Amino acid sequence: MSHVILIRHGQANTTARDEGSYDRLSELGWQQSRWLGEHLRAAGDRFASCYTGTLTRHIETCEGIAPNSAADPIRDPRLNELEYFTMAQLFAEQHGQPVPLDREGFIHHLPQLFGAWKDGLLKGAPESFDGFENRVGEALHEIAQGDGRAIVVTSGGLIGMAMRVTMRLDMAAYAHACLAIKNTSLHGWQPLATGLALTQFNATPHLETPERQFAQTHL
Repeated sequence: MSHVILIRHGQANTTARDEGSYDRLSELGWQQSRWLGEHLRAAGDRFASCYTGTLTRHIETCEGIAPNSAADPIRDPRLNELEYFTMAQLFAEQHGQPVPLDREGFIHHLPQLFGAWKDGLLKGAPESFDGFENRVGEALHEIAQGDGRAIVVTSGGLIGMAMRVTMRLDMAAYAHACLAIKNTSLHGWQPLATGLALTQFNATPHLETPERQFAQTHL
């Protein structure tokens, strides 16, 4: 069985309002990734396997980290993020809820959007809520079946869903978890006989010094 470390990608294009424009790291996102890589190497962290989604921001973050892995990265589309911007536009068109422009707006918007998505009230959504939940659970448990430690570069919504499926979070707790997740944060799961147990949440040891605290970003 494998210990699994999920990492959220570095800061992406914060001015974007669509999936394609968002999907690249900012200069700060690249720096966050390099700092995390330096931290992992200094700590002597080695991994038996490495995974990313197929999104550009996942691949770029993994390149910046350059983890010490015994195997080349496996790119798995099941580790891709939910299409937030696509669904937010559908939510605006169908329910009159505008796409937020700042973090405070996201805090109120995300739980409402997730609720509508789960209840099947977003016509034309790229995938169903249940489909997203199932693919995340399948990927996470498959990775955990491996040997040694696994490092996985993915997105905040997926990390929140990993918490939901392993900790049985309700919808409000799931949305709050997603909102809390910082760029290049680490989240750890330990396999037990009864399932996966969360052992680490939202750690950013590479950004804790005073001169780097500005780089603890959510958007």
